[in-house]
Amino acid sequence: MNVVVIKYNAGNTKSVINALERIGVQPILTDKPELIASADRVIFPGVGHAKPAMEYLKSKGLDLIIRTLKQPTLGICLGMQLMFKKSEEGNVDGMGIFDGEVIRFPSEPGLKIPHMGWTETQLSDNPLFAGLNPQEFYYHVHSYFIPSSENAIAKSKHGTTEFVTAVEKNNFYAVQFHPEKSGKAGSRIIENFINLPWK
Repeated sequence: MNVVVIKYNAGNTKSVINALERIGVQPILTDKPELIASADRVIFPGVGHAKPAMEYLKSKGLDLIIRTLKQPTLGICLGMQLMFKKSEEGNVDGMGIFDGEVIRFPSEPGLKIPHMGWTETQLSDNPLFAGLNPQEFYYHVHSYFIPSSENAIAKSKHGTTEFVTAVEKNNFYAVQFHPEKSGKAGSRIIENFINLPWK
């Protein structure tokens, strides 16, 4: 199977590649539109800031390619946020695959921002989460979040703020947490994604 990890100068590609290799997948890391378009599965990871990441995607024409993908595609962390319509971070327009805006966590006494660490997550019944407990802990690192989405398939909470931590729409899936850093449960999510059928 031809699995592509999108390269766009936004961190954590190495850990995603390592996670794929642990389940027997040898991915291709690329920013070439033709390789992304012809892949069987596409993973769109990311750690960093929305504005420079989106600028890089646009400079390579990758925003247009990603929007039109028909194969199963998984956004991770910043990758998920850039799939939404708009982000408060840098006041940047995203790709609009999912409707909604990414906003910054509000300040609360004693609450650390960025939200960092293992957080209990409520999973819906979805093929991406096959074989997993509906309540599980996953590793999060982020200062911005999606407050709500009609496409939500998982939710978490930071302080008193509930946020969407996974979404699905057609062939597009995205998670706010890092499955590649979330132990056996995270590895199972990656494996489930690889095994998803085309829609």
